[in-house]
Amino acid sequence: MARFLTPVLLLLLLPLASCRLPAAPDVPTTQPSSPNVVELEQPAADTLVIAGQRVGPVTAETRRVDLAAHYGEAALEDAPIPMGEGTTAPGTVVTPGPEQQFSVVWQDASQTRPQLIKDFGPAWQTPEGLGVGIPYSEVEAILGDFQLYGFAWDYGGTVMLEESQLDQYDGYLLLRLQPATTAIDQHSEAYQTMMGDQLFDSSNPSLNVLEPSIYEMLVYFDPLT
Repeated sequence: MARFLTPVLLLLLLPLASCRLPAAPDVPTTQPSSPNVVELEQPAADTLVIAGQRVGPVTAETRRVDLAAHYGEAALEDAPIPMGEGTTAPGTVVTPGPEQQFSVVWQDASQTRPQLIKDFGPAWQTPEGLGVGIPYSEVEAILGDFQLYGFAWDYGGTVMLEESQLDQYDGYLLLRLQPATTAIDQHSEAYQTMMGDQLFDSSNPSLNVLEPSIYEMLVYFDPLT
């Protein structure tokens, strides 16, 4: 009889044991749970750039106060942002980490709507893998055939995305290429053939010699016209 009762008693006790399981969350803890920690760190860790839509957590609706909420006031510095040809615009430099910095250029002094994002650290990349520091060989593999402006002027090395494999980013993403100083010194003749305000095909053999890389990336929320 005892052998028969033992399994029966176990089956009867199982519902009682399961009823006690919800008591586990009531155990006091002295430190925040790990999900909360991950949530706090997530904005700084998000370095995805989707041109025209978002830069990490930053969108067309992000205000200065939202930047402080995402990254902390200590990571922000309001400063004039150089825009080329000696001009500046009101902006906020964001430095969540040594390779995650970027600058928000505001539409006006109210700091309530971004005009564009620039001055990216190398951690920021598009889904396709484009970002500061990416070499020409990878740029060409991603874009296919494209054109770019010559070097050695204010808009030197600007990539034309129109009719490239990332034509959908045209007007929202601006990339600029520049050869390394050592490459310019070693291949000065090739460099001189690609200078100035004129367009060159990506198949130009001088590019293979100069091996430029992306040195500047700008992201717009409203398309350039």
